[in-house]
Amino acid sequence: MLRLLEDSPELTQREISDALGISLGAVNFCLRGLVEKGAVKVENFRTSRNNRAYGYLLTPRGLAEKARLTRGFLERRMTEYAALRAEIEDLSAEVGSDAEGR
Repeated sequence: MLRLLEDSPELTQREISDALGISLGAVNFCLRGLVEKGAVKVENFRTSRNNRAYGYLLTPRGLAEKARLTRGFLERRMTEYAALRAEIEDLSAEVGSDAEGR
């Protein structure tokens, strides 16, 4: 949600719901939490298609949180990749030794 809001702060809650594949209620709940945490700021603005709309802007705290989450995600993925690569190497060695024994 943080990445989506950074890229498109003008999205409605319904558009966020559709983009993330989660319920409108879940979007509202998450946005409230992000606002309470100080990661997102809500601003009123007017658009031609809607007399009153909101913009969901990431605060400096929100940007820092996004960076922290991204870093953690990448670290987990790299650990998973290393484990998978080791497993593939072990299986390849096992298959190689089985083929040599025949």
